[in-house]
Amino acid sequence: MWHTGLSGAIQSMISFVATGLLIYAIAKELKISILSRLVAVGIFVTNINILYLQSTAMTELLLICTMVAGSYYLIKWFHDEKIVNFMAASFFMMLATLIRYDGWFLLFMSMRLIGLFTLFKYGYRRTEGILILFCTLGGFAIALWLLWNLLIFGDALYFAFGPYSAHSQQLQLESAGALPTKYNLGLSMKIYLHAMIYSSNYYVVFLGFIGAIILFIDRHIAPRVRFASTALLASFFFNVLALYFGHSVLYVQGLSGNSWFNVRYGIMLIPSLAIFVAYLFDKARYLRYPIVLTLIFVLIFSFRSFDAVTVDDGRVGSSQKNVDEVSGYLQKHAGNQKGFILISAASHDAIIFSSRLPMKRFIHEGTGKYWENGTLYPDRWARWIVMRTHDDNDQTFKLVKKSIGFQFYQKVQSYPFADVYELKPQYRKNLNFEAIITDNK
Repeated sequence: MWHTGLSGAIQSMISFVATGLLIYAIAKELKISILSRLVAVGIFVTNINILYLQSTAMTELLLICTMVAGSYYLIKWFHDEKIVNFMAASFFMMLATLIRYDGWFLLFMSMRLIGLFTLFKYGYRRTEGILILFCTLGGFAIALWLLWNLLIFGDALYFAFGPYSAHSQQLQLESAGALPTKYNLGLSMKIYLHAMIYSSNYYVVFLGFIGAIILFIDRHIAPRVRFASTALLASFFFNVLALYFGHSVLYVQGLSGNSWFNVRYGIMLIPSLAIFVAYLFDKARYLRYPIVLTLIFVLIFSFRSFDAVTVDDGRVGSSQKNVDEVSGYLQKHAGNQKGFILISAASHDAIIFSSRLPMKRFIHEGTGKYWENGTLYPDRWARWIVMRTHDDNDQTFKLVKKSIGFQFYQKVQSYPFADVYELKPQYRKNLNFEAIITDNK
């Protein structure tokens, strides 16, 4: 289930179906026709990038599903103020915060929307109570995440500023001059807009932009519902701000050299674009046939050309690295031999996965005391070491190079992405071949 990716793809498939139903429900809440709702669902379910990602072990579809669900119940609460919808919005946003930081932004944005709405309608006292109720459930996962970091690493903000954080990675990119969007709002918006366009297409983004304007100025929709509908734009604001402040990196080929990286972030707006296009379709009655026919033409062209940027992203740049040589060596030489493999999961997770060896064979950052002992005394724990020699960004090399035991290894293979070392036969008599540490706290 893990090596095929199916264990991670199942939740993506379920999320794909659920998101289609939620898009229909939001379109219904906006009082548009059944045909227009089906157009919204159709735009989403026929998007080639969405179809690809819903078949993979990625978090995008689950994140989209929980964020769209949270937005749906938020809009419903603004419409009827029923407590069940209020709690449902808070619950699904809590789930979104467990998946990725886009969910955090949606939660904070929703808190602001709810706070402003209730403050003007009910005053400060009731606003305070409503926000506390919303945050108690909605922020529960964030509180647990901070607590987990505090208990495990001794720092509640380890995830944000630790050595494996996006912040640390971006500092390395910035020092290499590879973070051009930082403090450049225009370029940040341009980069993310292009990611959106490549994730859908120019036509859908253009129609969605027009549809969003019509929705937000349409006086037939209650002002508070239009106000709540801005939650559909949370991913746009989040990604632009993340690029601007240097907390995220996104490369679009042609704008960022000859590379793709993280361009899949653009798909986060596809459900919102689908809803906005459907709203335009519903209101522009005389343009319905041209809109639908053009959408069908674009769809056919997209499938015939297999124009999936999420696939291109994996074929170009840092995502394309072929680790089959390293993983093939491990499979051939370590597969039928006893002994642990010391490796950094942060740097070489692809090698671990493609080796098709059981996870229990690897000593990495997530193995607690085994990692600590393995990097201090590698000759007692690791028969093989996989690392990028002379690269301190590889945590294995950074730690192992200081140990006395490293001199007992010989380099058996050298590849473009990692070198493989094996403990010399005469030093294997003291090597541990079994998991013997019982207290791994």
